[in-house]
Amino acid sequence: MKSNFGKAIIMIIALLSTTSLWAEEASGFGATISAISVSVDTFFNDYLGWFASAIFTSVPMAGTAFPLIVGWLFIAALIFTLYFGFVQLSKFKMAIDIVRGKFTDPNSKHDGEVSHFQALTTALSGTVGLGNIAGVGVALAIGGPGATFWMIVVGLLGMASKFVECTLGVKYRAVLPSGVVSGGPMYYLRDAMAERGMGGLGN
Repeated sequence: MKSNFGKAIIMIIALLSTTSLWAEEASGFGATISAISVSVDTFFNDYLGWFASAIFTSVPMAGTAFPLIVGWLFIAALIFTLYFGFVQLSKFKMAIDIVRGKFTDPNSKHDGEVSHFQALTTALSGTVGLGNIAGVGVALAIGGPGATFWMIVVGLLGMASKFVECTLGVKYRAVLPSGVVSGGPMYYLRDAMAERGMGGLGN
């Protein structure tokens, strides 16, 4: 009995000492990762800090700081809306018909990887995030009920931006030899700019 008790004590001591060694190693590894992270952050901040500052510059407006990037997005959405003739409203019925599969050929052998509805829900899952959920509450708390109006306006205009983004993604998508379809901004920025002789901007 005493022999077993002694062995148990020795095992516990050995385990505790090993655990402390692991903790020291983990602490050292964490410090190394932290130092690398700081170095990388400093490097990019030195060379690209001006770019981030330019994008997220704010200007005083109505007693508050207005981020210019919000204005750029608003203007772009407004231009898309006017250029495409309020596509988010005029083509709404067509969008519903496409999702329902009205224009799908039932005899087609090229069904694609996902259905129209699956493509829609996938796009929504990548669009609706924390900002769309918690951001609404924050906007109402800070801006009051009037913020609701501007959220609706910007949301409607943003539908035109999403239309342009998705259309370009489909137009310039790539079908890999395996049959997998791949697309997105990295494709249409590269290929669309190259078509117009401005390939350097898209690479």
